[in-house]
Parts: sequence; C-alpha cells; structure tokens
Amino acid sequence: MLQEVKDYLKITWNSEDVYLQNVINRGKEYLKDLTGTDIDFENEGQPKSLLLDYCRYYYNSAIEYFEDNFQKQIVRLQYKEAIRVSKEVVEDEG
Repeated sequence: MLQEVKDYLKITWNSEDVYLQNVINRGKEYLKDLTGTDIDFENEGQPKSLLLDYCRYYYNSAIEYFEDNFQKQIVRLQYKEAIRVSKEVVEDEG
C-alpha cells in the first residue's frame, strides 16, 4: 500500500516512508471506525480509493476538509459495508 500511496501522491523519494505509513495506518483506522467494519483496502474499489484520498488530504494538511468533501462516498461505503456484514450474519445463521 505504501508504494501505491507514493505513486498516487507522486512521491519518488523515500525519506517520508515512515510518515506515509503512519498516515496510511491512520486512514485505515479512520475508515474502519466510520463503517464499524473490517475493510479490505488491498483490492481495487471504493475503500481503497477513499484511503488514497484520505492520505492525499492528510499529506497536504487539509484533512479537516476530507469528510465534508467525500461525504457521499463515505455514506455509500457505510451502506455497502452494512449490507455486506448483514449478509454474512444471515449466512452464518442459515
């Protein structure tokens, strides 16, 4: 994930790798907390896209605007995760 974030942010140097990894970890926890689920960030899709944008906002010192600017995408992710989890519960009970 680190290399993907660096590519997304167009960072070619390695001196900020530890910082960027911390940003990635914060972003993952933030998005997991918003959905209340364990999200897969490795595969292409909305969760990964939101994580990359979270990292972009954080890296550019604009994190306070992230939730407002991505509100629709966040709500959509919350719905998708709620549906996914409820399907898993039904399958486990069935």
